[in-house]
Amino acid sequence: MLTYPNIDPVAIDLGFLQIRWYGISYVVGILGAWWMLRHRAKSARFDWNAEQVADLIFYCTLGLIIGGRLGSVLFYNLPYYLNNPVDMIKVWQGGMSFHGGLIGVVIAVYLYGRKINKTLFEVGDFLAPVAPIGLFTGRTGNFINGELWGKPTDVPWAMVFPNAGGLPRHPSQLYEAFLEGICLFIILWWFSAKPRPAMSLSGLFLSLYGVIRFGIEFVREPDAQLGYFAFGWLTMGQILSLPMIIIGVVLFVWAYTGQSGTINAKSGKS
Repeated sequence: MLTYPNIDPVAIDLGFLQIRWYGISYVVGILGAWWMLRHRAKSARFDWNAEQVADLIFYCTLGLIIGGRLGSVLFYNLPYYLNNPVDMIKVWQGGMSFHGGLIGVVIAVYLYGRKINKTLFEVGDFLAPVAPIGLFTGRTGNFINGELWGKPTDVPWAMVFPNAGGLPRHPSQLYEAFLEGICLFIILWWFSAKPRPAMSLSGLFLSLYGVIRFGIEFVREPDAQLGYFAFGWLTMGQILSLPMIIIGVVLFVWAYTGQSGTINAKSGKS
């Protein structure tokens, strides 16, 4: 069994202000995505400039924070927040839904695309390869917060998390950081190195993330206030991931069979 590092969730305590590692993880993820998109925009294949990249990051950040929080409230703990409405704004304490954040980002991408005369998938395919950076830092923040732990297990790398009943558990946050963050980034970055059909990158991201998340949920403790749903073994995370997998596969197949444009090409929608 490994020892949980038990890092103080508060990185800097100024008395009147606490800066938490969870918030820092979001800032690092956003800045990392911004830096990689600036690098990506330098390719002759893309019609993006530095100002557009910065504006895109701003739109996506708003979509991520608003959508992530609303998703957490609506999907995971609505009764609690109806009784404690002030807690809805306490994002620094954790409680962000990836699926809600994804919906928020999709809306932001659509709105910004309209502003600069780009389609949803032109923007989405440009953005998709850097999304795992935020997933990695976000899951690291979950680990430091000691939340979203895994099920009890006797594997050698099990950890005892604070407030988790004293049982050794799967460090599922680290599984997700590795698979959703590092592995997914490598796959998407490799795939995006050459011109690909429009929608293919968006579809690949959605389907692969959905599969990874669906699988990891089998070793992740379900939310105590929700438990299991259909068939006595599906979690909310799995239910929300299923549409991602289906939509992602449809987009990927359609990209290669239904049209011939290439993503973000300067030559326009070919």
